[in-house]
Amino acid sequence: MATLKEKLMTTIAAGPATPNNKITVVGVGQVGMACAISLLGKDLCDELALVDVLEDKLKGEMMDLQHGSLFLHTHKIVADKVDILTYVTWKLSGLPKHRVIGSGCNLDTARFRYLMAERLGIHPTSCHGWILGEHGDSSVAVWSGVNVAGVSLQELNPAMGTDKDKENWKEVHKQVVESAYEVIKLKGYTNWAIGLSVADLCESMLKNLCRVHSVSTMVKGMYGIENDVFLSLPAVLGGSGLTSVINQKLKDDEVAQLKKSAETLWNIQKDLKDL
Repeated sequence: MATLKEKLMTTIAAGPATPNNKITVVGVGQVGMACAISLLGKDLCDELALVDVLEDKLKGEMMDLQHGSLFLHTHKIVADKVDILTYVTWKLSGLPKHRVIGSGCNLDTARFRYLMAERLGIHPTSCHGWILGEHGDSSVAVWSGVNVAGVSLQELNPAMGTDKDKENWKEVHKQVVESAYEVIKLKGYTNWAIGLSVADLCESMLKNLCRVHSVSTMVKGMYGIENDVFLSLPAVLGGSGLTSVINQKLKDDEVAQLKKSAETLWNIQKDLKDL
């Protein structure tokens, strides 16, 4: 006897066996779910997969998203059970370095541009600046490259970013470094900004936008760095991954800070065994 579905529809051709664009989010904690919501909001995939070892939590998050399917453009949301260093991922995966990309300083750069723009009274998209190096305390603010409409702010204020600056712009970078700790202190965790940042990176790759982001990549051989470390540099992201690194003209003190950032990471990862 024919089912209701068979009575309703006549099959003409089988649907695709695999999704065109599938994104997997590993971990359904606050950050993972912020990533999931941000990805769904950008309509970047036709299948979203959630992965976690906590089966009840995993199933609950999957069901909660599925119940909102009417309001989404993602056809399928699934789940199944099973911060690793980008370096470890690269070593264990065997993937080429242009396919292993850490979110790195993409969020730090966003925070930097937001805080700079707040001081200037303009929108963050109109304030251009970069945070490079380690995503953390040893990150590097490239003051020499900060500009608005092509106007170098350091040319207007040569002391910008130094201890001699009467306007204390250096405080902005300090706020960038401390901002995550402050948010965690206030609400217990950070999630929305990193989720939006991850979705932004995915969009550049899935749509082959070739946009420049401050993301973590292998930097050996660049700026005099000699070890296998992943640091954030301005890089072009497209359909095949990280395709190019922008050769920024850094000042000597900025290069020194970048090398120090590389040394900080190397001193941590050099002792990792069996990689």
